[in-house]
Amino acid sequence: MESIAVITGAASADGIGFACAKRLAARGMKVILLDLSEAVDERAAELGGSARAIRVDLTDEVALRQVIASIDEPVDVLINNAGIASPTRIGDITLAEFRHLMDVNLTGMFLLTQHFGALMCERGRGTIVNMSSVSAQQGGGNFAGAHYAASKAAIIGFTKAVAREMAPHGVRVNAVAPGLIATDITNAAIASDHDGRLTKAIPARRAGTPDEVAAAVDFLTGQGADYMVGQVLSVNGGSYLP
Repeated sequence: MESIAVITGAASADGIGFACAKRLAARGMKVILLDLSEAVDERAAELGGSARAIRVDLTDEVALRQVIASIDEPVDVLINNAGIASPTRIGDITLAEFRHLMDVNLTGMFLLTQHFGALMCERGRGTIVNMSSVSAQQGGGNFAGAHYAASKAAIIGFTKAVAREMAPHGVRVNAVAPGLIATDITNAAIASDHDGRLTKAIPARRAGTPDEVAAAVDFLTGQGADYMVGQVLSVNGGSYLP
């Protein structure tokens, strides 16, 4: 039977989610891409084969539960990648912006993990990877306000707590914390960084690529990571060294 992977936030051709989808599809997995943007249809078409795209607002509980119910195949891998960032400074963050960012970055992850994680536990196997950020580890950064850093720190805590619950049932839960990655969100800023301000603070002296993050996800969802539980795998070029 074909293994199934559900990946959120996979509509951008230059994004981490789609890079993860390409990696898992290359392993022979059927990928189901969830995203609010209609571009997700194009990404599934690029992958071909049995790839499937579903448009859904991850903050809409009713709509998301309907989508969840429509996925009747056993899901082996869940990649909670969808999220938004904002550089708004603490004094300028409105309550509406704070709540929206938290809802986008956390709600879908919670609902999908709750549902598919329970089914994985029943089957005694499965793996979940949640996308955090270096901002959670170092307290914000170039593109991240306090609310973004808080949401990504919450993902780390969520990952560790769920990992403790699910590991005895054969389900592994881990996180990846990327640093500065060249995606459609950051490319313009990186291109205009003529004095190298963004990369001087990175020991590797460059931004990472979506595929480098996807490689970490590929590892965590493979057999080589069978003994990794509740871990945060950092992909940041050395920008944060604990």
